Parts: sequence; structure tokens; C-alpha cells
Amino acid sequence: MSSLHRQKILDTEGKNFPSKTYKELVLEPAYNQAKVNSIRPMLQIHYAHLIMLVEEGIVDKDEAIKIVNAINKIDVEDVKNRNYDSSYEDLFFEIEHFLIEQAGEIAGNLHIARSRNDMGIAIYRMNLRDRLLNLVEATLHLRRSLIELTEEHIDTIMIGYTHTQQAQPTTLGHYLNAMTDLLTRDINRLMSAYNTVNRSSMGAAALTTSGFSINRKLVQELLGFEERIDNAWDAVAGADYIGETATSVQLAAIDLGRSMQDFLLWGTQEYGAFKLYEPYVQISSIMPQKQNPVSIEHMRGLLSSVLGDAQTVLTMMHNTPFGDIVDTEDDMQPYMWHAMEKLGSIYYLLSSVLMTMEVNKEKLLKRAQESFANVTELADTLVRTNDLSFRKAHEIVSSAVKDLVAKEKESLEEFHLDHLNAHAEKITGNKLNLTEEELEDALDPEHFIKIRSLEGGPSKDRVKKAIEERVQQQNDLDNWLKEKKGILESANGMIDERLKRMMSYDK
Repeated sequence: MSSLHRQKILDTEGKNFPSKTYKELVLEPAYNQAKVNSIRPMLQIHYAHLIMLVEEGIVDKDEAIKIVNAINKIDVEDVKNRNYDSSYEDLFFEIEHFLIEQAGEIAGNLHIARSRNDMGIAIYRMNLRDRLLNLVEATLHLRRSLIELTEEHIDTIMIGYTHTQQAQPTTLGHYLNAMTDLLTRDINRLMSAYNTVNRSSMGAAALTTSGFSINRKLVQELLGFEERIDNAWDAVAGADYIGETATSVQLAAIDLGRSMQDFLLWGTQEYGAFKLYEPYVQISSIMPQKQNPVSIEHMRGLLSSVLGDAQTVLTMMHNTPFGDIVDTEDDMQPYMWHAMEKLGSIYYLLSSVLMTMEVNKEKLLKRAQESFANVTELADTLVRTNDLSFRKAHEIVSSAVKDLVAKEKESLEEFHLDHLNAHAEKITGNKLNLTEEELEDALDPEHFIKIRSLEGGPSKDRVKKAIEERVQQQNDLDNWLKEKKGILESANGMIDERLKRMMSYDK
């Protein structure tokens, strides 16, 4: 490169750190994220680490009081409104500079036995655990609505589909209960991710811990972490905590997106299962009759963006060295935050959409009554009443249905005993031991559902029991959330109590 070319670059970029483009691409966006998302956990870590240094006799109480007074002068809201100052590489150094200005060089002792490495990871974990609790809370809100809707639609008969074709009669309550159970597994994965996230890196320092005799357990407890990461290298390098969160969020988005596809289909005029309440639809600019289900469409699209943001996290982790490295830090973390915020908002919106929709129960029942989807029970009935193997009974019923379909008579209204007997005689040589009343029962969707009372079935009694179990599970999940929030609140209280004790120290 010519010296002239180099000089032109330096004239534009500057001759000192940071260069103009590096500042604009990396440092300024990272600062803007940190000043909003990292300042509070950073201050908590300052307090907790200082308390530990004092209690372990590493920092003198008089010095510590001066440092606490300096920390107390930091105005969090003022920090959030600041612009990036390239005099400091990042928010950490800006805050450190302020503390040294306020308390003198002794404030530098706040960094004894710690590094930006273990501190940064702790901040990310503290940030992520709060977001996980918020997301679990949003998920539980939707789950509660699904349980209520399951009870409301326990008798709402509809056709269930397999391979996008009419399969068997069931109820909308049965479908919503399935959604509940799928959502429960999503919650369990988020809870598991929380347990992985809520582990303390503090005390790992840069990579190898410290020669100072510090108390890692005390800092862990003061910061509300329920465990410590034992190995110091793992503490600063193991990014799987956010990877586990990303996969949990990603799968939750995929799971919910499948029901969005169903809802968009069921809301068409041709299907006519339900009508959305007015706040959740949008009119056409040209077609007066249109009521577009845009709320569900947007949720489907946003779920895909949640999937994409979570995949970005996993992709940025891929093929990175196992060590402290920026790939898993400031550039990556916001993708996870955005994904979680969107998913939580979708849960709240979907709950409102479903709780206010108007279901066309009559149309769904009529469709089920007319559909060949009931004939599985007819085959079962032939097994019970005619001593036939299921495969032979299946053959008879299938032959009778195919004949009607070929004649374009695709309704149970055309399904009579004489027609069924004709096919039975053709296949077995004998008429069936079956009455018109038994045939009518076998083709009745209400009867179909009523006798499917095994665990997991759609019968009213079985779904009632399922609802009772899901309500109890909801209580347990709510208690888990309450417990985790309580641990964090208790940790904050411990810091406050120890600081008060320190500040009232009698010299």
C-alpha cells in the first residue's frame, strides 16, 4: 500500500484508537446496548465484589466506604441517556474512570481479583436470567388462557386432520389441550435454560482465578446465582448458556408457528371455524367485504424472525475458539434479547386474540356430522359385533366409502345399512350383524368422542381430568417463577443489608 493511500485512510479513520468505522460499527452500538441493559447488573457486581473484598480482609473498610459513596453517585438514568465517548473503550472503563475521579486511586482496588472477562459474563447471565423469567411469565399467561379455552370448548366438536385431510372427530378443547402440553414442554426447556444461565462466573477473573484469597461463593449468593461455574476457563469460555437459551426459544417459536398455520386456515370463509374480534382484524383498502386476520399473520411472521434471531446466536457461536472471545459477547447478545422480547409479546397478543374470538360451533358440528371422518368407529363396531378382524372390517368400510366418493356422494347422509351390507357380502360373503341404530351410533361424532375416554382422549370426562391436572401444573409452574424471583429479590436485600452494615461502621 502506498504511503499516500495509507495517509488518506488515516485522515478519515484517525490515528488513534478507536478508528472512525470501528467506533461506528462496533463500539458505539455496544455502548448504547450496555448503557441500557448492563448498567444495573454492573453496579450490583461492584457492590457484591466490594462487600466480599471487605469481608475477606482484602480491602479496608474505610476505603470501601469511599468506593461505595462513589458508586452511589452514579445516576443510572443519566447513564442511559449518555452518548458514546471514545475517550473510553466501553462502559466499564467509563464507570471505572468516574469512580477513581470520585474516590481516588483506591477505587482501582475494586478490580482486585476480577477481570472484565468474568464480570462481563456475569452481566450477560444476569441480563439473560431476567429476560428468561419475563418470557416464562408471558408463556404462563398464554398457558393459563389455553386451559380456560380448553374448558370453554370441551364440547365444541370438530374434525381433526392428519396429512391435511379429514381424519376423525374430536373437540376444539382437545386441540387446545394439546397446545397446552406442547407449551408446557417449551416452558420446561426455558426453565432448564434458566438453571444453566443462573450460574456465577465471578472469581474466574481473566481465565485462571486469582492469587488473592477471595470468596467466590459469597459473591455468587449476593448476586442471586444459585450455582457457580467451577472451572475458571469454562466460566469465561462456555457460551452454551446462551446457546441453550437460543435453542429453547427457537423451538418454542417453531412449535407455536404450527398452530398459527392452523388458525389462519380455520379463519377462512371456506373453513369458517371462528371469527376474530374487531381489534385484531384489518379491512381491505379496495375490497369492502374483507376482514383480514392480520394479527395472526403478523405473529406468524414475527415467530419466523424469532427463529432467525435465535439462529443468528447459534451461528455466531459456531466454530469459535473455546475461550473469552468477542463473537459471543456484545455483537451477539442483542439478537437473543430481541428474540425473547418478540416471543413474549406474541404470547400476550395470541392470548388476547384467542380469548376474544367467536367460534362457530354449529358449523363445526354440522361438518363433523356429515363427514366420513366418523367411520373409524364403524370399523371398530364391526369388530365388536361381527367377530371380524380389524383389517377385514377396515376393508369393508373402506370399500363402502370409496364407492360413495366415486359416485360423488361425499356425505354420511348417503351411508345406509343396505349399502354397507352390499360391500360386506362382496368381501365376506355374508351380511353384517348390525342394526340401523348401531350404525347410526357408530357414525355419530358425539358417540365417537364420548367412548374415546382413554388417557389423552377427547371425551368430556377425560378432558375434564386433563384440565384438573393442567391447573395443578400451572400452580407448580407459577410457584417456580415466584421462587426464582424471590431468590433474586432476596439477593438484592442481602447486598443492601451488608452495605448498610458497612456504611454504619464505627471507626
